[in-house]
Amino acid sequence: MLRHKPEIIQLNLDENGWAKTEELLHQLAKHNRKISFPILEEVVANNDKQRFAFNTDKTKIRASQGHSIDISLGYQSVRPPRILYHGTATRFLDSILEKGLLKRNRHHVHLSKDIHTASNVGSRHGKVVILEIRAKEMHEAGFEFFVSENQVWLTDHVPVEYLSLVETLD
Repeated sequence: MLRHKPEIIQLNLDENGWAKTEELLHQLAKHNRKISFPILEEVVANNDKQRFAFNTDKTKIRASQGHSIDISLGYQSVRPPRILYHGTATRFLDSILEKGLLKRNRHHVHLSKDIHTASNVGSRHGKVVILEIRAKEMHEAGFEFFVSENQVWLTDHVPVEYLSLVETLD
């Protein structure tokens, strides 16, 4: 609901994707999806990808990245490391090698700082292929990079010339 379809439960998000925590809990209960505040805290704290975050006093909650709805996450452009990685399924490789990495219906292309994380992400989609992104070169060429609260690296597009195939994992 916080990333894709808040309207399903009539949840209001502000321009930065924040929802009032009490409103989220109320709307979930109203739509037969009741959870308690302690359970919500546990979900935020223990989500394996740290997809969600509270504000400092926990009166608001939002998804950290991966939205398909129009919001502004307010990230500041940062200098990336020399190399970042992207894990995907082999069935997408031909298209990627032709067009680069596209954000499609998301706000950004998601990149990882290490091969292990990229592999975990890519494994959700089938047989994994890991791509190396020459992020420092991209940045020096004028591409912007951002880092979400849960340490996912984000950019608008990765052109083919900055991609290299690392390995295919079984």
